[in-house]
Amino acid sequence: MDALISQFSHPVSWLKLGFTLLVGYAVWRIVAALLALLTPHVHLRIGSLLRRVWALLALYGTAAAAAYELGLAEVPLLYDHGAIIAQGFRASSGQVVLVAALAFIAWNLVTLAARRIVPDTGDSTPAAFTRRNVRVQTLTAVTQGSLRLVIIILTGISVLQALGVNATALLAGVSVLGLAVGFGAQSLIKDVFTGFFILLEDQYGVGDIIRVNSGALSGTVERLTLRLTVLRALDGTVHLVPNGQVLTVSVSSKDWSQVLATFTVPGGADVNRALEVMAQVANDLYADPQWQQHFLSEPEVQGVTNLTSDGTELRALLRVLPKSQFPVGHEFNRRIRIAMDNTDLGVPGPAPIEVRISQDSALLAPAPALDITRVEERQMDDAARKTDPPR
Repeated sequence: MDALISQFSHPVSWLKLGFTLLVGYAVWRIVAALLALLTPHVHLRIGSLLRRVWALLALYGTAAAAAYELGLAEVPLLYDHGAIIAQGFRASSGQVVLVAALAFIAWNLVTLAARRIVPDTGDSTPAAFTRRNVRVQTLTAVTQGSLRLVIIILTGISVLQALGVNATALLAGVSVLGLAVGFGAQSLIKDVFTGFFILLEDQYGVGDIIRVNSGALSGTVERLTLRLTVLRALDGTVHLVPNGQVLTVSVSSKDWSQVLATFTVPGGADVNRALEVMAQVANDLYADPQWQQHFLSEPEVQGVTNLTSDGTELRALLRVLPKSQFPVGHEFNRRIRIAMDNTDLGVPGPAPIEVRISQDSALLAPAPALDITRVEERQMDDAARKTDPPR
């Protein structure tokens, strides 16, 4: 006990103990994950027994390694076993396990940090759609992917060094190869630079509704990386768009949205009455407690906006929260249809075409019969008339 107290009086001993516990926990988690993959293929009791045995071994191994690192020779059993474990970690296979454990810890730290930045509220209560949440989710996904890539690269290099491979020469060869490939990967570099400026300028983010390249593709942004934008269309189709091919973007969910509420009444309908009905429907929708939370301002009835062969087009503007234009527009269309039907303003449609048929007796009289004999007589010359007199 005196030796233990003496060791804890040095700050380095605390660092050694913390590092040993961290590595022991990581090794336990890695093997536990492998056993979890094996459990469905073995008997339930055997799987449970294996997990318990491994937990006891991991606990004892961590305690033995800690005793060795703290120099507790007074506990010979733990100290000797700790020396064996430390010697094993100095070997190539042990170094690979140590690197894997540290990589596992770093991977989980990145995931934990991402969950802390963007908390998971569950499917039943999604987070509010705001520009801050969109930007945070997008930057978190990009940062998480980039850090995981760095972890994979560093882990691979460390494993190669532990196995005796000269990583310096390998990296030099990879650099030359990367330079050669870089000349043929200009589109990839363009994608990355474009994705960087998309994130920097907050052009759009995860959750936004966008149309790419003048409406060629549209949908909700499901994932955004430095290289790729993933869109989910309304019918469920997933569009994978390289960022370098994004020339123009139309964002329908940035800051605020607006419903262009239009309705066409027949040409012979009372326009003033129709405008009153439209204003009443828009104001009732705005005053409804179920829908008022979607509005940013009172509705604006613009009046007659177009005259067509189908009738007179009326329009109102409803300014709403981002992504609320769709449910609000659907509800307005339902209410205005019912209101116009109840007001009996008619059904819009093409103007009727009147067709009149007149009967003229002179036009209906039969044409006179053609005298074929006289025609043939006029067409015959004098010589033919003498040889073949008309009948």
